[in-house]
Order: sequence, then structure tokens, then C-alpha cells
Amino acid sequence: MTIKTLLIAASLIALPALSYAMCSEREHQAQSCAPGTVWDAAQETCVEQINS
Repeated sequence: MTIKTLLIAASLIALPALSYAMCSEREHQAQSCAPGTVWDAAQETCVEQINS
């Protein structure tokens, strides 16, 4: 194998790992719920909004 082939193979192996590492820093994502519902973090789902 040539050095060029080895470098290309190494970069193709490293790219998915690097992209995963860059995306894993995001802990919070916006959640959209239907009108009249709100996001419940404990249940991790949309629940009906209760007005008191």
C-alpha cells in the first residue's frame, strides 16, 4: 500500500469519530409541543398544561 492510500484510509476512519465527539457536547435541544401542552423533563414527553 502506498502512503497516500494509508492516509486516506486513516482519515476515513477518524472522521466519524470526530463528528460524533463534536456533536456530543450538545446537551439541550429545543422541544416543540402542541398548543395547550408543555414539555415535562421528568417524563420526557409533552403533557397537558394545567392552569391553576
